[in-house]
Amino acid sequence: MYRALNPEKTIQTLQTLGKRIDERFPGASLGNVCRELLQIARETHDRVNWTARSLPWIRAGVCSVIVAAIAAVWFAVRYIKLQGQPELEELDAGFNVLILFGASLFFLLSLESRIKRHHILQALHELRSISHVIDMHQLTKDPSQLLGSAELRTASSPTRSLTPFLLTRYLDYCSELLSLVGKLAALYAQSTSDPVVLQAVNDIEQLTNGLARKIWQKIMMLDDDVTATPGEPARSHIQQPAD
Repeated sequence: MYRALNPEKTIQTLQTLGKRIDERFPGASLGNVCRELLQIARETHDRVNWTARSLPWIRAGVCSVIVAAIAAVWFAVRYIKLQGQPELEELDAGFNVLILFGASLFFLLSLESRIKRHHILQALHELRSISHVIDMHQLTKDPSQLLGSAELRTASSPTRSLTPFLLTRYLDYCSELLSLVGKLAALYAQSTSDPVVLQAVNDIEQLTNGLARKIWQKIMMLDDDVTATPGEPARSHIQQPAD
């Protein structure tokens, strides 16, 4: 029961996280990102089930081509026998045909796995992209600016409207989203043994871990500089985040 990731549990976790974000930051675009990731999670569930199934129409087509190729080789061998002793050129041509037949056979037998790999890599690209979208949402959430003076701000400085407690919660939600992106990628890893897919999944896990590490550095700065508790006095009368 606990030896593999459950896609349905991952979807439920994302649904709960989306509610938490909306309740804490109503109207924030981070909630929209969570809903988009939830839709990707549902699609991931369907894709993982699809990759676990065989593709009968591809297998039928491959078998038909292989049978036709074997029949052609058999007729070619019969023709050579009827012609008598084959010449060197004929033997060389037959050897080349066998090599091409072997290469074609390998291509056809791996066709199904390569089609599945193509679809999985496209899905992993979506996960990689949404990881950067999540990172963009926490990019301007700089805890060091909470201790800075308003006089140091410029006309283009981003709006700082979060208290230390709310900023901690916002950063924590971003970290959770990145962790769930890695878990969605891992669902593909446990459904296939394709080395190309496994390497792509590993790259996404390294990406999300690296982005989450930056976020936790910010959270640690808040823990070191400010006691972020729910009852702390707000530094600003604006309680909603500016996304």
